Amino acid sequence: MNHEGGAPVYHTLLSLDMLGVCMVNTLGALPIVYITLLCHPFIRNTALLAYVLLSIHGVYCAVTARSNLRRLRSFAWQALFRFFLFTLRWSGVGTGSPSSLRHFLVMDFLAMLGGIVNISRIPERFRPGLFDYWCNSHQIMHVLVVLSIVFLHWGMVEDLLWLNNYHCLPE
Repeated sequence: MNHEGGAPVYHTLLSLDMLGVCMVNTLGALPIVYITLLCHPFIRNTALLAYVLLSIHGVYCAVTARSNLRRLRSFAWQALFRFFLFTLRWSGVGTGSPSSLRHFLVMDFLAMLGGIVNISRIPERFRPGLFDYWCNSHQIMHVLVVLSIVFLHWGMVEDLLWLNNYHCLPE
């Protein structure tokens, strides 16, 4: 990040940046949890609470992490939780639009790729100084995260259209 405030400003900006990424991860996935477990209210509410608590822990870990690798690992439990939900959808146990699953898988892939690019410092690792202001790994990560949000949006549109015509079977 380009600033002249020294380490305290850098760490504050980094914490705010991580908080924003965590909020997108958390709030963006809540509708996925809700729709996947739509027909199971108790399990759905428990899963929503578990995901929120997991996300709070992830925010704490990300903001207090001492290394980029630990910062990336703080999102792992959220990703595993979403992957479990995708598995439920794919197997037919969970609900949701069949066509939204591919959008959500691309979403998580792009977000993960962004994190990997950020911690590996590609491309500035190969040409130090050339990417200080433009096209550095941090900026590439943000572009990939924004693209992942676009795929989240497309998946949610599919789910919401599907939801208009879906009714849970009576138990």
